[in-house]
Amino acid sequence: MAICDLRAMGGLLGPEARLMGLDLGAKTMGVAVSDVSRTIATARTTIRRTKLSRDIETLRAMIAADGIGGIVVGLPVNMDGSEGPRAQSARDTAARLAEALALPVALWDERLSTVAAERPLLDADLSRRKRARVVDQVAAAFILQGALDRLRAG
Repeated sequence: MAICDLRAMGGLLGPEARLMGLDLGAKTMGVAVSDVSRTIATARTTIRRTKLSRDIETLRAMIAADGIGGIVVGLPVNMDGSEGPRAQSARDTAARLAEALALPVALWDERLSTVAAERPLLDADLSRRKRARVVDQVAAAFILQGALDRLRAG
């Protein structure tokens, strides 16, 4: 498979296929999963990144267990819309995921997703340590929810 447009991904999914959202960081990867109706994104876990091949095997197990039909990867675009080294790294990782997992992969602009993810965690008065453990998976849920909303809107 290759990286595809989000609208094209919608046409490639079976009726019960869930989507997986990923927030790629240098050291961790936040994971979120949609429900079968692809309406609600739920934060799932944070994976401590090692080698990409090991990360892929971890994702492969989750994909099989959850009936995942496609992946949405957060694209860290700068506020002015330009792309830097982190965006290129996300593009490269997304392409490798699409090839290795044989699933459609779409990129989603993730500007401010981590900021949006931290707001409710701060409001809940979580300690810095507790926020650090969950912020990536909450950011993945924000990324995936944005993509789900766009898919429903057409």
